[in-house]
Amino acid sequence: MVVIIATVAAALAALLHVYIFVMESIQWTQPRVWRRFGVADQASADTVRPMAYNQGFYNLFLAIGAVIGLALLWAGDAGTTAEVAGRTLVLFSLGSMLAAALVLVTSGVKYVRPALIQGTLPLIGFVLFLFA
Repeated sequence: MVVIIATVAAALAALLHVYIFVMESIQWTQPRVWRRFGVADQASADTVRPMAYNQGFYNLFLAIGAVIGLALLWAGDAGTTAEVAGRTLVLFSLGSMLAAALVLVTSGVKYVRPALIQGTLPLIGFVLFLFA
């Protein structure tokens, strides 16, 4: 049961990071999107667009790692190479998502809420996978 809850948390974390990818790398030119990230005007949005584009792909790659890890984990029986590799990849991906959320908090108080949004699901999944 714990593995199922951990899997759901990891999958939701991956979906969230895909959504962040879409906003940062695909929809960045829309004012409603760059305002959500605290960017004040079009000139500033244009300036940080390459960074947002890159950051979006970072989030996508973490999501892909989590999904591949989940697929491997569920493909193998306990203790098999697939299960161990899958668990390792999921833990690495979720740990990286969580670490990124912690780094976001160091950017200032206004980033606590986004860090909680970004880091809560990975934290839940990570802890549950450690003890599953």
